[in-house]
Amino acid sequence: MRRALLLLRRRLIGAIPVLLIVVIGTFLLLEAAPGDAVDAYVGMTGGDAGLIAELRQTWGLDQPALARLVAYFWSLAHLDLGYSVTFSRPIRDVILERLPNTLLLMGSATALSFGVGSLLGIVAGARPGSFRDRFLSVGSLALYAVPGFWLGLVLTVLFSVQLRWFPSSGIETIASGKTGLSRALDIAQHLVLPVSALGIIYLALYLRVMRAGMAEVWRMDFVLAARAKGISRRRIVWRHVARNALLPLVTMLGLQSAAMLGGSVVIESVFSIPGLGRLAQEAVGSRDTPLLLGIILVSAVLVILINLVVDMFYAVLDPRVGASEEGG
Repeated sequence: MRRALLLLRRRLIGAIPVLLIVVIGTFLLLEAAPGDAVDAYVGMTGGDAGLIAELRQTWGLDQPALARLVAYFWSLAHLDLGYSVTFSRPIRDVILERLPNTLLLMGSATALSFGVGSLLGIVAGARPGSFRDRFLSVGSLALYAVPGFWLGLVLTVLFSVQLRWFPSSGIETIASGKTGLSRALDIAQHLVLPVSALGIIYLALYLRVMRAGMAEVWRMDFVLAARAKGISRRRIVWRHVARNALLPLVTMLGLQSAAMLGGSVVIESVFSIPGLGRLAQEAVGSRDTPLLLGIILVSAVLVILINLVVDMFYAVLDPRVGASEEGG
């Protein structure tokens, strides 16, 4: 526990400059992009020079970039993400409305890819070089090469348009009035296709990592000693090989959290799920810089938290992790 707490403290301290770089870098990139929220608003509704000047003053866009960046950091110090010019609401409220949908999509897809991928990796790595090993390896490579948006469209055409098994869009039936278990089942039915489209691609990655880890563990001395003692192959696979090959998979789980979040942006657009991905798309279209900054900042914090949890779990599984912090 002491090792885990020391590791947690070190990771939290290291996350501060990362968040500063994310905020400053994103702000500078958005400043370099042509146009702003006033240009997008006037382009949709029209307006004269007087209205443009008034809007720039109201939204603070008439201030220099450095002054706006300092004001943004001052707001962040007070846990205020700012005000969205698109939704005319505090950004914190807008993000909190969409965040649960993204977390639900990411969590379900991660559970699918990690669980099924590791299981298939164990099946493939149980007998390296066998037919099922080659079949699963080639199949996983083919799945990993498939673009997420294309897989989502194929699943929609097949299971929604042709077979009519699952809904094609949304997170739940609009104005259905369902509550409790009935609503949970409705949401689960809507998530089947997007979770499959997002999870299957990363499933292939976890399968290959697990299979490669098991192939390496098979050659270690303690496995050879277990085989020499006459221990059954099934027990060796589950008690020795798979258990030790799981550690790299846990590391991959943290590293892929950012990729999973980026993939959810595409999947949310394909299936019209009101999450952070769709919200970022709307913010870009309306040139809502404060809203986009808030989304990127929350996404960065989310990725950091996921990696912190993975690091803590890894420290529990492997006593060598965090040993340097404890020794210092």
